[in-house]
Amino acid sequence: MSNILRKEMRLSASVLSYLFIAFGFMFFIPGYPILCGVFFVTLGIFQSFQNAREANDIIFSTLLPIAKKDVVRGKFLFSCFIELCSFALMAATVILRMTIFSESSVYRNNALMNANPFALGMALLIFSLFNYIFIGGFFKTAYKFGKPFVIFIIAAFLTLGVGEALHHFPGLEMLNAFGFEHIILQLGLFGIGALCYVLMTLLSYWRACEHFEIIDL
Repeated sequence: MSNILRKEMRLSASVLSYLFIAFGFMFFIPGYPILCGVFFVTLGIFQSFQNAREANDIIFSTLLPIAKKDVVRGKFLFSCFIELCSFALMAATVILRMTIFSESSVYRNNALMNANPFALGMALLIFSLFNYIFIGGFFKTAYKFGKPFVIFIIAAFLTLGVGEALHHFPGLEMLNAFGFEHIILQLGLFGIGALCYVLMTLLSYWRACEHFEIIDL
């Protein structure tokens, strides 16, 4: 399986997929919807799928001495690798903002979402939507990706909007906590986001394998 992932990283991937990992640092930006950084990471992965389609990468991969499900697995492994690399940058940024910069005025006076474990959980939720809607939708045909990406964009920005709005409702201010305030609640919400990521990605992978098996390339 390391060989199929290496093939994805060296032959199929767009350089933008790697460059856009750095958008994880958008969690540093005050007065900006930080979850937009998550969307830009997925946009970089989308470029790799676009490159792969134009280069007939799917057909090339099916001609290799591997099972068809391994082709699907390679795409999912690559996508998750990029997502988790960027997520690591987001997590490091959150730790810095919760500790060193927890009393910074630019963050204290920020009306938008703060970088905390709840934000990380929302980031994983958006990544899970990408894996479920876009990657799963792509493997229904292994060629068309415009419609699933548009659907993902709508779902992602609706999720982003909800995440930005929730802490403005009375009683939900703790979702935007600074430092280690309400840390138990924050970690619980992060755990829900992580669980959604794992379950939705696995479900999308299993369904994609089923669809890809019956596609006549």
